[in-house]
Amino acid sequence: MKFLASLLLVIAISYVAGLFMAWWSVALVAFLVALLIPLSSGKAFSCGFIAIFLLWMAIAFFQDVRNDHILANRVSEVFLKMRNPVLMGIISAVTGALVAGMGSLTGSLLRSTLNAKRQTVNA
Repeated sequence: MKFLASLLLVIAISYVAGLFMAWWSVALVAFLVALLIPLSSGKAFSCGFIAIFLLWMAIAFFQDVRNDHILANRVSEVFLKMRNPVLMGIISAVTGALVAGMGSLTGSLLRSTLNAKRQTVNA
């Protein structure tokens, strides 16, 4: 249940943050959500990765459909030397997902470190 709540929270806040901030704001959002909602480090990374992968794939798809695949085709010709807008969307989504996954992992590990220090002080 915490995983699904974290996933939806990362998606929602990242979408809003993306309207006003730079693309790397997904790392900050994933970091803060992982810091606030306790998950294991593997689940935290997966949560951040999946959330931003789905969000960026959806955004790429809707933007691509709106401009009739013109931009994605041209960018894929420049970078991939072939016309493949789907692959460009996947590459973009994986890039953002890795950034968010690392941010989420960092937040989870910081939370566990702070909890370990708190337990050491109390013992």
